[in-house]
Amino acid sequence: MSLREQSSDSRVLCARAGRLAESVRILSCLSVLVIIRPASALCADASWLDVESRIQYGYFTEDPRSIRGVMEKLTPQDPPDASRSYYAGLANYRLMLLLADRDRSHAKEAAERCVASLDLALQSRSDFADALALQSACLDELASLEPWRSPFAASRSGAQLEKARHAEPRNPRVLFLDAVESYERAKSTPQEREHALGEFRQAADAFEAERRQEDHIPGWGAAEAYLYLARCYLDRRSTLEARDALERALLIAPEFAQARRLMAKITAG
Repeated sequence: MSLREQSSDSRVLCARAGRLAESVRILSCLSVLVIIRPASALCADASWLDVESRIQYGYFTEDPRSIRGVMEKLTPQDPPDASRSYYAGLANYRLMLLLADRDRSHAKEAAERCVASLDLALQSRSDFADALALQSACLDELASLEPWRSPFAASRSGAQLEKARHAEPRNPRVLFLDAVESYERAKSTPQEREHALGEFRQAADAFEAERRQEDHIPGWGAAEAYLYLARCYLDRRSTLEARDALERALLIAPEFAQARRLMAKITAG
């Protein structure tokens, strides 16, 4: 082989080596983007999933002390973190519901903290539909706990819920909290109760669709939707449908004390 031929072969080999090195560099960059980033996101999601599970367990077992223990780890940060502030709001919402009938003063404080925490979440994400809907629920409860605040709180509650519906019209927690508000108002006529039943059916369907996906954060609400669905069925004396809804609630959250009590009441006749 001549020197010219050898030189030509060397240039070809060098070019191939250069292209191979560039391919390795690109694949390395893609690995960082495709593998490392999602892994980090998954870790964050898993952390908040654990927080949510602990809050929900405290609510289902009606244990305010357990919820307060979670709240201690959700102190605000600067700048505000949307997820941290949201779960602080959820913890206070759950505490508010547990205390509403036994300690109105502390329930009111929990409602106020819920609203304040969700204000911080919305500073970070103004279109955070879950936070908007949850804040609407806390404002609505605050209006009932402190009647003098009712005009302002009720007005702002409606505005936040409308924003949530506009941002994510198929979000199951938005649908559920909207249905809860309708149900609490639907005490006067059969037509209003039927409307609330339809809303809870829609919310339950949305939760089922969400549950077929991968773990969703936030992901709470399905068991509670079925509990309210059971109450709606009992309002119309549809006992079999109510039992079916409660069985679904207890399949999702076997420790759900409210659902267990209602099931016991039905089975006792």
